[in-house]
Amino acid sequence: MKKVNFLFGLITALLILSGSIAVNEAKAQQYDFGGGLGVAAYSGEIVRRLDQGKLGLQGTLFGRRNFDNVWSLRAGLSFGRLTAADSVTRLDPAAIYRDAGFRGNVLEASAVMEYHFLDFTHPQAQFRFSPYGFFGVGVSYFSAEGQAYFGDPEAGSYSLTTPIIPFGAGVKYRLTDRWTLAAELGFRATFTDLLDKIDGTQPSIPRFQDPANPSRPFGNNTGNYSDNDWYYFLGVTISYSFSSVKCYAY
Repeated sequence: MKKVNFLFGLITALLILSGSIAVNEAKAQQYDFGGGLGVAAYSGEIVRRLDQGKLGLQGTLFGRRNFDNVWSLRAGLSFGRLTAADSVTRLDPAAIYRDAGFRGNVLEASAVMEYHFLDFTHPQAQFRFSPYGFFGVGVSYFSAEGQAYFGDPEAGSYSLTTPIIPFGAGVKYRLTDRWTLAAELGFRATFTDLLDKIDGTQPSIPRFQDPANPSRPFGNNTGNYSDNDWYYFLGVTISYSFSSVKCYAY
């Protein structure tokens, strides 16, 4: 709860900061609204790195306030489908015997600051595109079905809420004075190790015996207790500007 309260405090601070900048630079405001589609992926105990073979659908709606040609504040809602299974990934024999798996939906609310490396919005700008990076805060609600290991007595539906730290990079292209196309890869660092239902802090439960060495059972429910789970969004967005102001004050 303290982490969630801290997260919302940061979001509030970003919004207050945006209002302060808006007062000082009223003529420089430009508001965008848009949406996009793409794919979502997860990494954790079942998938150690971004797995291109286990991608789910992802969508987003957002509003943006552009303070100048460099800085923007974007707030949005996103939805993603995450899935993974030891039977598909087959990282190692221990994971195969564990036989964990899940599939579920993540609903995310976030606020991020965007930094543009090139001036591409001015009518006389040299470039019509710009790479950009972003960093912010958010919160995610995850609802899924899964099992932590073969024979898990608590297999089935589960849900959780976690603060997240979204960050990433992309490229924007100005189609017209009002329409902008963007491609973006975003990383979500979570504050939980339970997206995949595998709790690395729980004691192992040996479940099989090695015929060559019956005194050493193998195959258990454990995961890595030292890191948290992540998820990722990769997609394309399009946005529309509701302001015709193009000359920014610096």
